[in-house]
Amino acid sequence: MNSEGLSKIHSNLWLGVSLAIGLIVSTLIVANMVKTVKLANQTITVKGYSEKRIRSDFIVWKGSFTYRASQITEAYKSLSHDLSLVEEYLTSKGIPKDQITVSSISTRTMPKYDEKGRPTDEIASYELSQEVEIQSSEVDKVAAIAREATELINKGVYFQSQPPKYFYTKLSDLKVEMVASATKDARQRAEQLAVNSGCKVGSLRSATMGVFQITKAYSTEMADYGIYDTSTLEKDIKAVVTASFSIE
Repeated sequence: MNSEGLSKIHSNLWLGVSLAIGLIVSTLIVANMVKTVKLANQTITVKGYSEKRIRSDFIVWKGSFTYRASQITEAYKSLSHDLSLVEEYLTSKGIPKDQITVSSISTRTMPKYDEKGRPTDEIASYELSQEVEIQSSEVDKVAAIAREATELINKGVYFQSQPPKYFYTKLSDLKVEMVASATKDARQRAEQLAVNSGCKVGSLRSATMGVFQITKAYSTEMADYGIYDTSTLEKDIKAVVTASFSIE
């Protein structure tokens, strides 16, 4: 074979090798680009939790007293006397009179019954009742009064004390703190999961806040619509955040 033929064969051979190398390199580049795009679009979604014990800083307490008499004027007069005793008792316990809210008088007629125990159209007596309410930031003081208010019975007042309701007034500020803590917890959980896959957690893509659960201390109670317990002085507030992070 002459030199011209050999040269042509060599040229074709190098051309084929070059095309093959180019194809391999292009395939690797495209594969790497696809992998990069895939990773860029991947996310990991986890739930983060935050819990904190809080002590109520505001209290609402109500108590009622009742008097019954055969004549409405007598019942009204006696109820007015009982109100003065209730107000005197509360102020003696350190509650300013202007912090005592007094409701309007509620009236109920009690019928006479016949010999067979059936109610008649005649009125046997009138039952009048009234309610007092205290709203205060002096939680411990008012809670103690609520427990001791039945002392009024010794003064001749038929007094009924209702369970106090306890609130936390700084809830709005606390919610911000709780969400931040829950989001931080979500990132830590995402990082733990990503380590096992040989990946790294990137930026936060999205976050959704769940409802807050404000329950009795140590309670595991939860509800889809959230809970706000007002029956206890100390409560647990729980926050849940569903967060999505990019994977690098």
